[in-house]
Amino acid sequence: MNAVERTLRGLDRFQQRHTGPAVVVGVVKKFGDDRGGHLAALITYYGFVSLIPLLLLLSTALGFVLQDHPGVQDAVVDSALADFPVIGDQLRQNIHSVGGSGLALAVALLGLLYGALGIAQILQFAMAQVWNVPEVRRPGYLPRLLRGLLLFSVLGTGLLLATGAAALVGTTLGGEAARAGALLLSAALNIGLCLACFRILTPKDVPTKALLPGCWLAGPLFALLQTFGALLVTHQLRHASQIYGFFATVIGLLSWLLLAAAITVYAAETNVVLKRGLWPRSLLQPPLTHPDQEVLESLARQEERRPEQRVDVVFTDEDAPAEPGDTGSEGRKVP
Repeated sequence: MNAVERTLRGLDRFQQRHTGPAVVVGVVKKFGDDRGGHLAALITYYGFVSLIPLLLLLSTALGFVLQDHPGVQDAVVDSALADFPVIGDQLRQNIHSVGGSGLALAVALLGLLYGALGIAQILQFAMAQVWNVPEVRRPGYLPRLLRGLLLFSVLGTGLLLATGAAALVGTTLGGEAARAGALLLSAALNIGLCLACFRILTPKDVPTKALLPGCWLAGPLFALLQTFGALLVTHQLRHASQIYGFFATVIGLLSWLLLAAAITVYAAETNVVLKRGLWPRSLLQPPLTHPDQEVLESLARQEERRPEQRVDVVFTDEDAPAEPGDTGSEGRKVP
């Protein structure tokens, strides 16, 4: 064993003996095991594609509900667009209510809704992957569709609450107090909104209290991203615009969406790790810890696609590969 390996083994033993570092390592490793980066990229893509249909639906719905209150309608739309750095002004200039009447309007709205449902579908897929739900137990198209509609309803309600809260803070406070109050209120609203969304997206057998840790993590991070995301994206665009020109704005928005998607996936992974006690994890294998084996078992059983299909998992010694059905001298077979 060389000096580098001895150092890494020492770090591994340290994190396994201390709960705080062990939980952090467990979350990061679970993120990697579930291909969390790939899930975040999918959420980013579908979020980007669904963005315009969602905003058009929002503007059209507000046009019907608040047709006698155009000021309130503009305030809600502005509140939604304020979350998107750099490109928010361009969106504001191009987002409008869908016009028409009768069948033409209904068809247009259904088309927009279908285009927006992509993000709801991929979020449900991501949560199923994170919780390692076997394919055979995942809901069909109609339940997923209903969940997506419920998710949009919750997000719309959250947007209305955020608009009202921002107006309240702006009228009661001023200066730095208003900024601090807005940040704290945004974090609190985000925590509640995350909890509602996670409850919709997460399997029903997971208790609601198990979803709270990820919400406490994601809520403040989303508030910081909404507050300082524009500064981050503007900094990136300062260098990218010289090379990419107009497309730098799109790249900036995608970067912002990717950060939001990564926060979402990490928050969900935190819930899974804490609920199932998936720590300590080993940084250097062998040997595998029991949580290591539990994660690998879940990943294997996740591939069950038919009710008559059953996946069994066997662990053996590294130096003594087992024959099919053999558990090895020190192996463990999971029935």
